Amino acid sequence: MNDLIIKQTHALIQAGEIAEAEANLAVIAEQEGDHALVEVLDEMAPKDVLAVMREFDTSKESIINLVVSPEQFVQAIVLERQYGEPIERYVPRLRNTMNAVMHRTAGACAEVLECLAEHDEGVRVLADYFTDHYDSLQALAYHGVFEAEIDLEKALAPKSAATWDAERVDELDQGLEIGDAIEMVRVRIPRSEVADGDWMETAWVLRHELPDTFELMIIEIQDRLRRAAEAAAAPVVEAAEPGVPRLDEDDEESAI
Repeated sequence: MNDLIIKQTHALIQAGEIAEAEANLAVIAEQEGDHALVEVLDEMAPKDVLAVMREFDTSKESIINLVVSPEQFVQAIVLERQYGEPIERYVPRLRNTMNAVMHRTAGACAEVLECLAEHDEGVRVLADYFTDHYDSLQALAYHGVFEAEIDLEKALAPKSAATWDAERVDELDQGLEIGDAIEMVRVRIPRSEVADGDWMETAWVLRHELPDTFELMIIEIQDRLRRAAEAAAAPVVEAAEPGVPRLDEDDEESAI
């Protein structure tokens, strides 16, 4: 029976009928119970599970997101990076899909994060999930809050882009070792203050309950920031016309 349902669901997904595929799976839960649906999901290809979850996030509820196990979910969500979507579409979709499962219950977040931590791509997926919030994550690591105290005089002083990039690299190099920071700095905010069912609550759980994984993610984030700063500081090479080699000044003189 499960094989037939899985084949039907796969065919619907291949045809782009995602809503119908989800409805096909929901019938199982209605007729046989959630446990039967979990068994079917466990036998489905992770890419098919992901296809359904991508269409049903925190804005559109689905029985799939409510019953999928952490293990099944992680097998599916790590495939999200392979779609190659532009980052402005990829990150919101990833975050919404993850939030729909991680924040369905109070304990689900830690369960999913634990499974994600065991996957080879888990730390990278987490760093993707927190894109646009790297400064807040580092503040949580080093200060125990999402917004570190700012030296206004220094912050408001005019800086060139090159100076800003250099200072950013220096800050990353001179900061506390993240492992020491996690041991020495306690989280200064309760979960109730950040219980938004979004990235802040996810970060709190990760920092509070999975410090080793949090440390690895901060290292990944710092590496990304360092590479971005180095790329921003690199000289821009003017593009030559197609098929025409770009000559240095000395070469131009000799050519004349």
